[in-house]
Amino acid sequence: MRSSQRKLVLPFLLLLALAGTALSGVQEVHNVLELTGQAVNKIRFSTDVASDKYTPPEEMDPQYWYNIADEEITKRLQLPQPNSQKAKNIIMFLGDGMPLATVAAARILKGQRQGNTGEESSLSFERFPYTGLSRTYCANAQVPDSACTATAYLCGVKTNIINIGVSAAVNFNNCTASQDPANRLTSIAEWAQNAGKSTGIVTTTTLTHASPSGAYAKTANRMWECDTDVTNYGVDASSCIDMATQLVTQTPGKNFEVMFGGGMGKFLPNSIVDSHGKPGERSDGVNLLSRWQGLHDGGVLVTNRNQLFNLNVSAVSSVIGLFQSQLMNFHLEADDTYQPTLSELTEVTIKKLSQNKENGYFAFIEGGLIDYGNHYTKAGYALDEALEFEKAIQLARDMTDIEDTLIVVTADHGHAVSIAGYPGRGTPILGINQHDTDINGVKYSVLNYAAGPNQYLDETGQRIPLDDILGSDDAITPSYISKDQGVHSGEDVGIFASGPQSHLFTGVMQQSTIPHLMAYAACIGSGKQVCDN
Repeated sequence: MRSSQRKLVLPFLLLLALAGTALSGVQEVHNVLELTGQAVNKIRFSTDVASDKYTPPEEMDPQYWYNIADEEITKRLQLPQPNSQKAKNIIMFLGDGMPLATVAAARILKGQRQGNTGEESSLSFERFPYTGLSRTYCANAQVPDSACTATAYLCGVKTNIINIGVSAAVNFNNCTASQDPANRLTSIAEWAQNAGKSTGIVTTTTLTHASPSGAYAKTANRMWECDTDVTNYGVDASSCIDMATQLVTQTPGKNFEVMFGGGMGKFLPNSIVDSHGKPGERSDGVNLLSRWQGLHDGGVLVTNRNQLFNLNVSAVSSVIGLFQSQLMNFHLEADDTYQPTLSELTEVTIKKLSQNKENGYFAFIEGGLIDYGNHYTKAGYALDEALEFEKAIQLARDMTDIEDTLIVVTADHGHAVSIAGYPGRGTPILGINQHDTDINGVKYSVLNYAAGPNQYLDETGQRIPLDDILGSDDAITPSYISKDQGVHSGEDVGIFASGPQSHLFTGVMQQSTIPHLMAYAACIGSGKQVCDN
């Protein structure tokens, strides 16, 4: 249950621990006690009682990461350069919680859905000409969350886990430090706006979720999505501005021409029922959607697929689409007559932003529920979300000119999922490995998670046969470590690039170098630019 929905006053830590309890639909799974390490004893190297995770002092300075980005760009520019084209437009696609194992498994599922063995198939972005690897650790986290990673790939600086848009000098839940100008960062969305480009964000989570918020928010706690959330984490909401308010009233969020996602409740007072039949979540009585419309003459709010399809993008100045009260629904569970797909959102976004014919645009588009499928250890859901993601990428590449539009596809972090054993070609990726057994002669699943809710053991602790359990899209995939959900992983994730300067997105790089490379290609921001040549 979201903390803003609770009617009882609970002790602070208990409230935090219960913030992810499920209701209906896709529910929040990220627990700050787990992410900050406060759920266990203090660890080696720890110098911070508030977070129990160590941050190297030199990494608290944003300039440290700017210098690394400059070095990594310089190294790439020393190689032969195939062209000097400038990117007029940039589209960044982010597969949240999409490790290479999920990419490979989704590729196989795609082929198997087409009646083939599957392994020979490929996803749209796997056919891009240039690939690299992104190092995903954050300033105080060996394995990151979506907040510190969003700060890296959108602001170009690595920060502490749970932080967004502020440097690693800011500790968890420290609003005062997050408001210090020395600690506040700017994003590539703001760099693009300063260059006269149109900008937009799209997600299948909520507009105030960690990943899209990296484009606009500055916060010491990713959970501060509305004023009620700020209060529930023990902070004065009147002096610490929540992320929904930042999006509507501050630069760069207030200048976005497209904002598509879920999370309508974060923008409405709890005295109002939203378009999806649920009460708003705000306690301050502020209707941020009315405020947004007051600030955008010609701005339009849409809340369902029909309204989106009836939208004339040429006749509106900007558009905000809020398609669920909270997170959007999994594609496999969604009413496709009511909730638009990621491809449909992508199409409208490109049509709207491409009206800026002189200066171009920057768009951030997230397949956010890949992560949730993996957290639920429902591999079928995660892979289906990945396939929806790759469809949107293919559409974007087909709609745009490869000569002037750079498309970069990556993930924020991995998940601890593996394709295990020695299954034969064509083995159903969501099924059982028919070509191997454990030491007790029991066959095991092709996909397995390191941690999750179901180990499928009998009363003696031995694994049970899974032939009648696995195979469906909504089956719980087996895991080894007993936890309420799957966990992130810390390995490098893929980068796939197509368009002007895409050749620079090769090799292994810090995740925080990615926006600097995009800025180089588009001649925006304060760093090196291809236009300098």
